[in-house]
Amino acid sequence: MASETKSHARRDRLLEIEVAARKWWEDEEVFRAESRKDLPKPGEKFFSTFPFPYMNGYLHIGHAFSLSKVDFASAYHRLRGANVLLPFGFHCTGMPIKASADKLSREIQRFGNPPVFTAEDNTTQASQAEEEAPAGRKSKVAAKSGGQVYQWEIMRSFGLTDSEIAKFQDPYEWFYYFPPLAVEDLRAYGLGCDWRRSFVTTDINPFFDAFVRWQMRKLKSMGKIVKDRRYTIFSPLDGQPCADHDRATGEGVQPQEYTLIKMEVLKPYPLKLGPLEGRRVFLAAATLRPETMYGQTNAWVLPDGKYGAYEINESGDVFILTERAALNLAYQNFSKTPQKPSCLVELTGYDLIGLPLRSPLAVNEIIYALPMLTILTNKGTGIVTSVPSDAPDDYMALHDLNAKPALRAKYGVKDEWVPSEIVPIINIPEFGDKAAEKVCLDLKIISQNDKEKLAEAKRLTYLKGFTEGTMLIGEFVGRKVQEVKPIIKGKAYRFSEPERPVMSRSGDECVVALTDQWYITYGESEWRKMAEDCLSNMNLYSKETRHGFEHTLSWLNQWACSRSFGLGTRIPWDEQFLVESLSDSSLYMAYYTVAHIFHDGDMYKGSKSLIRPQQMNDEVWEYLFCDGQYPKSSDIPSDVLSKMKQEFDYWYPLDLRVSGKDLIQNHLTFFIYNHTALMANRSKWPRGIRCNGHIMLNSEKMSKSTGNFRTLRQAIEEFSATATRFSLADAGDGVDDANFVFKTADAAILRLTKELTWMEEVLAAESSLRTGPPSTYADKVFENAMDVAIRFTEKAYKIVCLERHLSMDFTT
Repeated sequence: MASETKSHARRDRLLEIEVAARKWWEDEEVFRAESRKDLPKPGEKFFSTFPFPYMNGYLHIGHAFSLSKVDFASAYHRLRGANVLLPFGFHCTGMPIKASADKLSREIQRFGNPPVFTAEDNTTQASQAEEEAPAGRKSKVAAKSGGQVYQWEIMRSFGLTDSEIAKFQDPYEWFYYFPPLAVEDLRAYGLGCDWRRSFVTTDINPFFDAFVRWQMRKLKSMGKIVKDRRYTIFSPLDGQPCADHDRATGEGVQPQEYTLIKMEVLKPYPLKLGPLEGRRVFLAAATLRPETMYGQTNAWVLPDGKYGAYEINESGDVFILTERAALNLAYQNFSKTPQKPSCLVELTGYDLIGLPLRSPLAVNEIIYALPMLTILTNKGTGIVTSVPSDAPDDYMALHDLNAKPALRAKYGVKDEWVPSEIVPIINIPEFGDKAAEKVCLDLKIISQNDKEKLAEAKRLTYLKGFTEGTMLIGEFVGRKVQEVKPIIKGKAYRFSEPERPVMSRSGDECVVALTDQWYITYGESEWRKMAEDCLSNMNLYSKETRHGFEHTLSWLNQWACSRSFGLGTRIPWDEQFLVESLSDSSLYMAYYTVAHIFHDGDMYKGSKSLIRPQQMNDEVWEYLFCDGQYPKSSDIPSDVLSKMKQEFDYWYPLDLRVSGKDLIQNHLTFFIYNHTALMANRSKWPRGIRCNGHIMLNSEKMSKSTGNFRTLRQAIEEFSATATRFSLADAGDGVDDANFVFKTADAAILRLTKELTWMEEVLAAESSLRTGPPSTYADKVFENAMDVAIRFTEKAYKIVCLERHLSMDFTT
């Protein structure tokens, strides 16, 4: 017990010192950053930023880990004598706050105010949250709520009373509650920040609102924003596209496009399909390989799978597929009533076995629906076309049916339904015209349950079939598969679904919808080349990060930048829409350079500003950030305009952006794109991005549901800010996951307080100590060791890697 008291005493001593240090920093305005009239020479200034966090809760250790990288770098450059700017803002745009506020409102309507939740309700909610998550992963809702799936309980965990919680049905209540708490926590952490420049986003801040409107108008005038109709991940509950940061799970997931094969059911219909008499009925299969349709020998259904017969259009045509697929199709204009699937008959796979089918392009005039035990109904339509000549899975499934009479008997499969011959359709070098058969024999695959070997068989044949295969049948005989595929695909129906399950923050599973949207034209060839040029001159600190950006630039294309639900700035020319949350946050680093002139400590409306928001028109923004003409029509005092221009020209370009590696695939790449488009002066393009991995706590994934979670505030209270910073510094570098270890923080408390005690003892005996320059051998050894440490530190911060394309190496 005594040691425990002593441990707290040591920590409390550090906390006391931290309070005194913060007061001194604030009194002396140590972190106040001011520009100078003369432009800085290399190394004279250092401007770095961290992605502003969403304000729907407390900051946690994950935020602090990324932030520590930019904080440490800024402190180093400040010690080296540089003029340092480290600002910090707060993101309120998009869905996180609105979804939480709406969820709270729904809970009050359902359970009362204050709500009364039963144990059964909680169990049901928790199980639903787990079912919604991809295999092996908990949803962010469950993971970040400590098992408290209800929003009301999450708010209680923040220390709010029931009467206070009810106010948070208004999303704007979140704006005024959480950002000031974040400032408190970051001050307690010791962040070397110029707080005068802090701000919140959305139209609650009229200056930032004007800034975003200018960007959008400029991008549109440059042809970088267009209206288009395309497939988008979509939240049915929210009634709008669900962008990355609006998702509880599935960040980075894109639409997966299939070719839809309409396999017509031949009459007479069996009894179960009796209600569909007079209509054309199709089993709808989804394929990624339409060029193989010539070789169809049968269709596969899952015997125990749940299917439905859905009315597809005004003509009365009916598709048989899964409910999930029908919902996706309904959002892609394949339903009688838009966005509402109409199920005429509920079916199981057993009802479909033995149905005679006529499938387009198939050499076999009639094929049959057969049972396959390994179909995954959470992909595609739940109906799979079978091409055993080129699909190893199909080849082995047919092999099992032919080799096991008992299996056929179990499902009532007649011998004449099972094809005995494979239809060769493609010749592939090394594999011949029956690639699936050859590779299955080569790998000694014995059944359709041999998943690992079948995955390897597909890897060996699919890509080679596409790149080197030649058609043997149909109107395209002799032509390369890669030429034929888009032609066949262009003549068929298209069907899209998310690559993997996506859950919105509002709690529903997303679909793919065909929507009219405003898009930013990322991926356009000339613009992409500019982004690549910018990237090639940036310091990215690791080859993994560079490869991540290069990969993202290779696939990223049009990005939906508008939404109809949530919080933010209105699209200036189409105010029914809001600017999407990742599209309003790609250039705000420039806003930091002048934010203190607008806000000066008031992060909301800038009440102390000498400028009115209405004065910040496009001409002024152009002058400040794009070397535009002096805005002669502006009534902003010339000295204020000149001061703002000086601030931007002095601090830009941004020297360092620090972020988690998961933002490479969206925000950070947008950040590069938009700087190159909006700033014609290449000297203003960003200079560096440093990415880090996620952080674990004590070698385990950070998750409230397991109790392995710490907010920044909790960590400071438990360990002190100083020991927390030590453990963050020790947690790890690079893009691999890092590890915050409590024992490291505890050890830091002990070592630091021992060091303090030693210093006090030395200072107490100062009068008896030697004076003058180092004279003994021990003095010189110590001085030399310190010089070596300084030089290694300088190399780590300044050089980092001798060539930007190489990894860091501190050993040489």
